[in-house]
Amino acid sequence: MPPGATQRSPQPGPRKSITQPNPPRSNKRPAANTIDELGELALSTRLMRLSEWTRRDVTKIYKEYGLAFESKWFPVLYILSRKAPLSVMELTQELGYAHPSVIALVKEMEKQKLVRSQPSKTDGRKRMLELTPKAIEWQKKMQPLWDKMRIVAAGIYNNGSSILKAIINVEAALDECSFYDRFKKL
Repeated sequence: MPPGATQRSPQPGPRKSITQPNPPRSNKRPAANTIDELGELALSTRLMRLSEWTRRDVTKIYKEYGLAFESKWFPVLYILSRKAPLSVMELTQELGYAHPSVIALVKEMEKQKLVRSQPSKTDGRKRMLELTPKAIEWQKKMQPLWDKMRIVAAGIYNNGSSILKAIINVEAALDECSFYDRFKKL
């Protein structure tokens, strides 16, 4: 270094430019881990892992397009866009989720002004759910994203074997006889 020159302290981490490739994904994992070695015994854990990876990336896409929308809200928004108004119980049946999970999702979406509820005209004990104008506007913005996401999902989930078909088969098997009932028969 020339005399009188000062040394600049290095910048923390690599500088990212527009042309620089994205850093490696954080969901990469070792080739095999304990959960993977458990096979069928940890299938639900592996499905949760896949779900978390996908939800995180989809939420990131929404954010990049200026939408503060959580991917976990998608099924509620989609169903209400097709079948509103629905009661909480009807939405629970449509989703196939536990009632407390649906209540939590609806509360989050109400807080974000995406869903509103009103007492039923025929039964005051029921809350009828529908989308707000904000949600309907966002849905229009999201539709082109969903079209692209469907293409990406098809490439991931139908890469030589169809995970969707396998899930349909598993759901049918569990409809026929639950995991618990099968366990009790052993």
